[in-house]
Amino acid sequence: MHLGNLRTALFNLLLARGPAGGCFVLRIEDTDRERSSARAATALMQELRWLGLDWDEGPQRTEPGGPWRQSERAAVYAEFYPRLEQSRQAYPCFCSDQELQHQRQAQLAAGRPPRYPGTCRRLSGAEIHARLDRGERPALRFRVPAGRAIVYSDLVRGEQRVATDELGDFIIRRADASAAFLFCNAVDDALMGITQVLRGEDHLANTPRQLLLLEALELSAPRYGHLPMIVGPDGAPLAKRHGSRSVAALREAGYLPGALLNYLARLGHAYGDIGLQGLTGLACAFEVQRIGRAPARFDPQQLDYWQQQAVAEAPIAVLEAWLDGATVPAEQQRRLVEVLRANVRFPSELQDWAERIYGSLPPPDESVCEVLRAAGAGFFDAALRLVDEDEALSPQRLRQATGLRGRSLFLPLRLALTGEPHGPELAELLMLISPQRLRERLRRAGELARAR
Repeated sequence: MHLGNLRTALFNLLLARGPAGGCFVLRIEDTDRERSSARAATALMQELRWLGLDWDEGPQRTEPGGPWRQSERAAVYAEFYPRLEQSRQAYPCFCSDQELQHQRQAQLAAGRPPRYPGTCRRLSGAEIHARLDRGERPALRFRVPAGRAIVYSDLVRGEQRVATDELGDFIIRRADASAAFLFCNAVDDALMGITQVLRGEDHLANTPRQLLLLEALELSAPRYGHLPMIVGPDGAPLAKRHGSRSVAALREAGYLPGALLNYLARLGHAYGDIGLQGLTGLACAFEVQRIGRAPARFDPQQLDYWQQQAVAEAPIAVLEAWLDGATVPAEQQRRLVEVLRANVRFPSELQDWAERIYGSLPPPDESVCEVLRAAGAGFFDAALRLVDEDEALSPQRLRQATGLRGRSLFLPLRLALTGEPHGPELAELLMLISPQRLRERLRRAGELARAR
């Protein structure tokens, strides 16, 4: 699952859980055998639940209305094909993929939009039976009525008008007898009582076709709303080169559910300044009318901003889990998280600090050595004497002993003890570093200060 379809799921849930009330339905659309697998569906459901996007109806629920996997609904779809054939609203198509490709290429070369030319539309009953007798396996096409205008109100884009002459007859059942997406998606929406659908604008061309299908079958159609696409800073469709990662990869990197949800909820939807919210808060302020029509630009820095906000409000236990495998005494883990919370956003950063406090420091580079030499060996000798006196070190006592203050005091001390020029309150950090490590690091800093 990537950020685009996660945002689609989130917007549908927010619509269902908003003030108007509703039911959030999960359906597994897996009729494309090459692209679908039970493993992928399981992973998708696990990711939705990790994010808190649990469904009211769908797989693993006891409520009636299923099956919820389209691969298990072939018998349902089979009931509808004869209706369309008997009313001559559908017909068998024997065109091969190669023939269809040639037709598309010829139309494009002529400057026309690719559209099925109706090759099999007027086959006689005798011709159809003859080809079936020869063992040919046709697809089933919907016969689009000519000369009509399909007019509907899009939840996001307002009134839409499409001429049927621009559509072309489309496949509703493949040659292998499996239902095409257009068909099963529309039929399932009607049979499952779906009233509102938010989906990506890449489905915009599907809507008039599905409205025709449901009309022909005398089934109720939902209201459709088409969300703007998510694009990169360059306006191109969002891709890895823009910093986009799958939901699984973001979870592995340590992004918290609250960060992803708060960022995506605002990606194409105007909320105003309401700060970090849970799903209930986001749903209460969600309005379809606030969804923009322009492409939504992905900004990794904004995502990281919401990660910082989520870390600031995360339960301590969640952040303590980030220390799994780090060499931190169990009795100090909570205190370590409390001290570092405001200075870390990801598990890797917390573990890096844990290593600096409880493990070893990376070799200092020349810029660090310059600061240590500027401070002078006497500075570190004075700090070492204070540790020897009472097994601890405080910036206040070191200031009294050396007469230094501000950056002249804190920068060399930070670099000597943590290897970093910035970080949490130094007095808090010093309480976490053992007297033994304090001595080792101050001696090492003194040696480097003496080296010229």
